[in-house]
Amino acid sequence: MTTLILAEHQDNHLDEATAKAVTAARRIGGDVHLLIAGKDCRPAAEAAARIEGVAKVLLADDDGLANRLAEPVAALILSLAGGYDVLAAPATSTAKNIMPRVAALLDVMQISDVIAVGEDGQYQRPIYAGNIIQTVASDDPKQVLTIRASAFPAAGQGGSAPIETVALPDSPRLSSFVGNELSESARPELGGARIIVSGGRALGSAENFDNVLAPLADSLGAAIGASRAAVDAGYVSNDLQVGQTGKIVAPDLYIACGISGAIQHLAGMKDSKIIVAINKDPEAPIFQIADYGLVADLFEAIPELKSEIEAKESA
Repeated sequence: MTTLILAEHQDNHLDEATAKAVTAARRIGGDVHLLIAGKDCRPAAEAAARIEGVAKVLLADDDGLANRLAEPVAALILSLAGGYDVLAAPATSTAKNIMPRVAALLDVMQISDVIAVGEDGQYQRPIYAGNIIQTVASDDPKQVLTIRASAFPAAGQGGSAPIETVALPDSPRLSSFVGNELSESARPELGGARIIVSGGRALGSAENFDNVLAPLADSLGAAIGASRAAVDAGYVSNDLQVGQTGKIVAPDLYIACGISGAIQHLAGMKDSKIIVAINKDPEAPIFQIADYGLVADLFEAIPELKSEIEAKESA
């Protein structure tokens, strides 16, 4: 078995989700190759070559791949598919746009959100908001997978894989790039953060996210997340949403403030290593999965917690 992984990167920076996908691919067995597709992306390819367990890096550096639109990237993967048994990618928004197209063009079934790799070509994936884990096997000639990066540890460093240049084939241009509206933050990126402080609708306003929740997050060096209810209420932008229809996270520490624990939200964070819940409702479902629960008014508890953290740091 040889696996080709479409790497997640920002041209000059390789996303950690790629190293986690490598771990999953190594459990499948056989050689693992990484595909870096973009524009001026050799720095990402060099970083990919250093991942332990990667046998080869394929570098496609072309103007036509500058924004990684689905059609040219899918055409590139198809041009390389003949030499691979498995075509995979981290389950990011980029891959979710590309890999279903690859599967359709190959006329095979895609296996989405793989969280475990078993024997004899079996994979596990969550369904029904994570309440059921489905075991899937495929007898398709090519397997197309998306891998939930939060379910796997990142592969280590120390590799020295060769980098091979590949050309972008002709492909239909059915879509065009218009522009990006990017949010900038000095805090860690939500998907890969070790600590996340999340707020729910109980915070009551965008100002309270800024004035109550953000200081706690900053004292911990944490990313800020939010429930769908908080996003729908307009308190924060939807790129901070944690949940089944938001981002799936698995940090070392997840602090849920004023979040009741709807199934949609739990599906996105229940694999966190330590879960702390602050909620004034003792019957809130979030307490059923929390490692530590505090029944309290978050507007009193969060400033006190921040003060205690700062006192410990200054001691």
